[in-house]
Amino acid sequence: MTKSISKLDLNGIHPKNEKTIQVLYTRVSTIEQTTDRQKVGSEAYDLVIEDKCSGTISFFERDGGKRIKSLLEQGCYIILSVWSIDRLGRDIRDILNTIHYFNEKGICIHFVSQGLKTLNEDNSENSITKMVISILGVVGEMERNAIKERTREGIALAKLKGKFIGRVKGSTEDTLSFLSKPKNKKAVDLLKKGYSITEVSKIVSLSYNSVSKISKLIVINA
Repeated sequence: MTKSISKLDLNGIHPKNEKTIQVLYTRVSTIEQTTDRQKVGSEAYDLVIEDKCSGTISFFERDGGKRIKSLLEQGCYIILSVWSIDRLGRDIRDILNTIHYFNEKGICIHFVSQGLKTLNEDNSENSITKMVISILGVVGEMERNAIKERTREGIALAKLKGKFIGRVKGSTEDTLSFLSKPKNKKAVDLLKKGYSITEVSKIVSLSYNSVSKISKLIVINA
């Protein structure tokens, strides 16, 4: 059974190396997903911290990230394990900034599935890990840009064929007015933060089709 550590439990484990907390960090993008696959062997850790949020949200802006930072600020020394690099985030600059923060504090991050560690035994930066992360980040960014481009091309082609569902026939409401409606505006903010259409639909109480339409309008006007 994985143990959890409360604020009361933190008394007496302030000095470094006197008490090391083994932390496993897990993240999935939507509330429907589970972190079971990332928790294999979790009984070996003192604390499992889970986030259910988009990878576009900066690590220390997440509830789990804030909790880990709080442990460090209270003087705890942790060994941090993360299932894979992309659990830290999608933006390569944010990932590297997060790793730099931990490196400065002498905290090594172990990426379990890739078998990589951010620090060497002597606490120096692991250059191989940094190179791998940079390459994966560039490839990931290229894939996301390609998806956006294909989406734009698909919408443009659908418009030419008269199949794209835009403004309802007979309506005088323009795109700006439509996106400025309170619920729609909130949906726009969530979509830009990386939340899925299904998740936004539940949070804002809009139909899936409405959120899908908003998502398409964001792409067109990007």
